[in-house]
Amino acid sequence: MPNRRSLLALGAGALVTPLATPAFGQARFPDRPIRFLIPWPPGGALDALHRQMFEVMHRDLGQQVVIENRPGSRGTQAAIYLLNQARPDGYTLAHHHLSILRHPFLTRARTWDPVADFTYIMQVSGFLFGTVVRADSPWKSFAELMAAAKAEKGKYSYSTSGIATTNHLAMEDILEREGGEMLHVPYRGSQEGVTALLGRQISSVCDAASWLPNVEAGELRLLAVWKRERLRNVPDAPTLMDLGYGMSVTSPYGIVGPKGMEPEIVDILHRAFRKALEDEASQAIINRWEMPREYLGPADYLAFARQRTEYERTTIARRGISID
Repeated sequence: MPNRRSLLALGAGALVTPLATPAFGQARFPDRPIRFLIPWPPGGALDALHRQMFEVMHRDLGQQVVIENRPGSRGTQAAIYLLNQARPDGYTLAHHHLSILRHPFLTRARTWDPVADFTYIMQVSGFLFGTVVRADSPWKSFAELMAAAKAEKGKYSYSTSGIATTNHLAMEDILEREGGEMLHVPYRGSQEGVTALLGRQISSVCDAASWLPNVEAGELRLLAVWKRERLRNVPDAPTLMDLGYGMSVTSPYGIVGPKGMEPEIVDILHRAFRKALEDEASQAIINRWEMPREYLGPADYLAFARQRTEYERTTIARRGISID
């Protein structure tokens, strides 16, 4: 026969046990497809990497991750949707980039808090930027392009994926150092710039690596690589570091959700995204496009966002840049 002490212990255990296990009927996350917003047109390295990662996640989580491209407005459409329409339940996520951190300091209009208004899940990688011209252009080097921009100010042009994007600001910095001027032509994505360059509508592209297949095919010439290392497939093209500018530009990007997501859901998503990123097929895409390896977990990605937001705030104020 149990004594009084054992009965009391049994009763206490009966009260505690149900709190340590999920309630009956509670759904396992995720129990339906996840919507993923990309603020750029389809195509290119970023799109290819995300699609491959989401195939791995489908097998791992048993649910699809469905991409929805929302280009325009300087790559802010996905962030705007998260802010205004998405619930913090983990079923609507978005590609996140530095322009989202920078945007609030470019305008007097009310926008968002770059840190507090999002849930930071994982930094994935960065962009392979470069400066390319047509293979039949007169410029054989980046120095020759800068000399032309200085000798005939405003005559020549370059494209990026939007006004006040990281590569736009970096190119304007370089032109300022060189005393040159070029017309900036913003497009919705890097592939549109490549198409315009092939069609002789612009003089050069300073953008993400949609140009790489055209360089390898001999249609375009790569004058400068913007990341720290030279490219394996185009080893003769110098980096901005090689050229003496003392800078590398990769514009790290990652994955966020609406503010207020539960830590347990963030953890599930982070582990699934990281497993998908480390998958052999995903790594093959990273290697093919020579993408920078800039993974960060949730805590480190949030810390990076805080630090970078302050950098963007002071840089925009110092340069007096505005989109109003």
